[in-house]
Parts: sequence; C-alpha cells; structure tokens
Amino acid sequence: MRFIISGKNIVVTEGLKSAVYEKIGKLERYFTPETEIHVTLSVEKDRQKIEITIPMKGNIVRAEQVSNDMYVSIDLVEEIIERQLRRYKNKIVDQKQAALNLNQSFLDEETPEDEEIKIIRTKRFAMKPMDAEEACIQMELLGHNFFVFRSAETDEVNVVYKRKGNTYGLIEPEY
Repeated sequence: MRFIISGKNIVVTEGLKSAVYEKIGKLERYFTPETEIHVTLSVEKDRQKIEITIPMKGNIVRAEQVSNDMYVSIDLVEEIIERQLRRYKNKIVDQKQAALNLNQSFLDEETPEDEEIKIIRTKRFAMKPMDAEEACIQMELLGHNFFVFRSAETDEVNVVYKRKGNTYGLIEPEY
C-alpha cells in the first residue's frame, strides 16, 4: 500500500506518520501493494480528525473519525474501514472490476451472515417535479436529513441533504 499523508492546520510529525503506518498498515492484508491510501489529518478547535480515502476501480472506501486525541482517532478509523470492507465484501466481489484492488486471500474468506446487507424496508413514492429549494422545504417538513426528488429543470433524479451549520447540499447526476 502507498500512503499519501497530508495535514490541515497540523504539522504531520514522524510520530503521527508512524502511528498511521502502524494502525492503517494493518489493512495491508486486504489490499494489493499498489493500492493508494489517502490520509488527511486535521485539527479544528479541540477536534482531532482523520479522514481515510481509498480509491478503487468503481468504488471508494472512505471513513473519518473525530476525537480530542489524534492517536485515538487513528485507532478508531482503522476499525471503521475494516468493518466496511467486511460488510461490503460480497457486493465488491460481485463487481469483479472493484475487486482488483483487494487481496485474493481476503476475497476467499467466508463472510459471516450478520455482516451481509439486508434490506428490511422498501418505500415507494410519487416524485413530482420540483426545484431544489422546494425539495429542501419538503425535507424540513418531513424531518429528514435528505430528500430525493425529480428536478423540474432537468427531469433528472436529484438529492438534497442537510449539512452542518444549517446549510444544504445538492447532488445531481453526472453522465
């Protein structure tokens, strides 16, 4: 694995780098040697945050963790990524192209049933065309963190979502 480590509002010391190599390096058994791991360490007030992004063909594995100690954040984010990999292994194996970055021994392991994806509820609803502002209002009225709608302008399916600081985001398809 190739690590790309960067810092925002923090100097990435040798101690932090070695902690990342030691902890995140445990994931090496899941990936091929040429897999890139992007690690961003940042500090905002008392929040010590680590973000890990692992681009793979067709997918991205991503996790972040925040605590008041960067070393604790590093420990916790490794567990999150490992859990994600185990949980979505079956899905990734089905899409052979994404499995190119994964180690064959990991792919051959049995997956426990409790880690398989189970859809327990399906919702169907009519999607009347609306603009993003109206979708935000609908989202607020429903008390949800996101809202799927059909854009009146493009007739494409879009998603609005609530962000930190009482702001909103919009996801539009790109073809």
